[in-house]
Amino acid sequence: MVMAMPVVVSGGRGERGQATVEFVALLPILALVALAVGQAAVAGWTVWSASGAARVAARAQALGQDPAVAVRRVLPAMLERHARVSVGASAAGEGRTSVRLGVPSVVPGLRFGTVRGAAELPDQAGVR
Repeated sequence: MVMAMPVVVSGGRGERGQATVEFVALLPILALVALAVGQAAVAGWTVWSASGAARVAARAQALGQDPAVAVRRVLPAMLERHARVSVGASAAGEGRTSVRLGVPSVVPGLRFGTVRGAAELPDQAGVR
């Protein structure tokens, strides 16, 4: 006759192992959430930078200077490489500038499009 041996589980060891497995299973999800939050922060920073660069370009244009040079001076190298500056006039005759920036990716190889900032300022070339 074979007698069955009772199985004794030590108090915390089995539960700790299960918690470790659950944590390891959650790591990819936590990594994706962290990347998404980081990408959202980078995209927000790019929008803010495009608006600021457009204001700088409008001021340069209003003072009779080259808006593209002014934009390249204020943008960090990461954003400056893909910056596109457009200059025109609004319906009111004011100088209108637009700056397009590519949104950098926190994951190399992925592209997230472009953002645009625009600003208008009246001509101030004669004003000192």
